[in-house]
Amino acid sequence: MCLAIPAKILSIEDECATIEVGSLKQTCYLGLVPEVKVGDYVIVHAGYAISSLDEDEALKTLDLFRQLAEIQDDEDAVH
Repeated sequence: MCLAIPAKILSIEDECATIEVGSLKQTCYLGLVPEVKVGDYVIVHAGYAISSLDEDEALKTLDLFRQLAEIQDDEDAVH
């Protein structure tokens, strides 16, 4: 299974960006989405930004991931 995650672009240098997901910061390649700019959200898979995403959708998706993590934590605590 593959998973792509929304991330916010913090800075851009050449074709690479520093992105943020929660408190995690990483570098990703922007060659597939050259139109994005600092402050935009992108979908990231395997170190590549594969598409842009509007902020509302990105935040909704990140909130769903947070909720899933909380559910998993609760289940782990029970077992």
